[in-house]
Amino acid sequence: MKTNFTPEQKKFRAEVREWLNAHVPRERLPSFDTKEGFEQHRAWEGALASGNWSNVNWPTEYGGRGLDLISWLIFEEEYYRVDAPLRVSQNGIFLLAPTIMEYGSEEQKARFLPPMASGQEIWAQAWSEPGAGSDMAAITTKAVREGDYYLINGQKTWSSRAVFADWCFGLFRTDGNSKQHKGLSIILVPLNSPGLTRRPIMQLDGESGFADLFFDEVRVPVGNLLGPEHGGWNVAMVTAGFERGLLLRSPARFQAAAARLITLYKQHKDRLSLGIGEQVIQAWMNTERFCAATYQLVSRIQAGASISSEASANKLFWSEMDRHLHRTAMSIMGAQAEIEGGLDAIDNGRWLDGYMFSLAGPIYAGTNEVQRNILAERVLGLPRDRAGK
Repeated sequence: MKTNFTPEQKKFRAEVREWLNAHVPRERLPSFDTKEGFEQHRAWEGALASGNWSNVNWPTEYGGRGLDLISWLIFEEEYYRVDAPLRVSQNGIFLLAPTIMEYGSEEQKARFLPPMASGQEIWAQAWSEPGAGSDMAAITTKAVREGDYYLINGQKTWSSRAVFADWCFGLFRTDGNSKQHKGLSIILVPLNSPGLTRRPIMQLDGESGFADLFFDEVRVPVGNLLGPEHGGWNVAMVTAGFERGLLLRSPARFQAAAARLITLYKQHKDRLSLGIGEQVIQAWMNTERFCAATYQLVSRIQAGASISSEASANKLFWSEMDRHLHRTAMSIMGAQAEIEGGLDAIDNGRWLDGYMFSLAGPIYAGTNEVQRNILAERVLGLPRDRAGK
């Protein structure tokens, strides 16, 4: 599929490229899973916002440029072309923000979106619990309404960015007599609330990208309810659609990695088998196919179509594609792939970091097993497995 850009889109691309070339940090920032790196990435979010580049497809009154999704894809291509910093605010700007725009009140939009765009407030996602991972309908953390407040008690785990973030958006059981997906609500919670304790969770690389959150009589104003009370499941499914679908992982992210993979292969091809070259070609083809499919999907959306089960198919593809791409890189590097830093590390250990993160791809945003079940039932019309019931 050939993508033809309009003169206005080409002009926009040139403007993006010029600004990024002038402002992207020359040195890679420290990991945002460290305190120092987190604050440096927050400052970068502020720099983006100063030029209204934080979210080009947001309305102008909230810090965007009021452009369409094609423009956002163009921006992402230029962003990853110059190897700009990863977005520490991605949980907010890519997941929560579009949900607020759809379900939030005007007061909530005005309160939360501008500081989100500027990096003043970074958001964590607080959905999973020790007994409710991929099955969010099993959530037990309660938010009991008392007058103008909710009293929240329970625990969230694997809350991404929660170690250093300012706020979290969580799914809580507001109807104590409800079961499964009924009686849940989305509530926005300041992470400095009295009674809320954060405990960092160490990753494979030794850094803390996640945290356990313990709620002990945490008081949150009722005004922080997002969407209808007890109707949070539908709101959460919209957010999950953004996470699995277009916004969390743009094609440009993977195309940039594929370009780096080709460079890596060329540097080592003299000692590699022919089979490795085929895997490199496949990785590049996968990213190009994903890009073409995304442009096609965006064109359909802008023509009035909506995303439903495509989000699950999308998530399945990019997570498996990313894992294959990084596995191929590890095969090229051989034993050197295990060196994280120092003179002997290839690309300063970046491929190893990417490989370890790619292993989580089939788990976060809804496990791939669950996504396959969704596609089997809702697209193919296959019956549920009721064996033993």
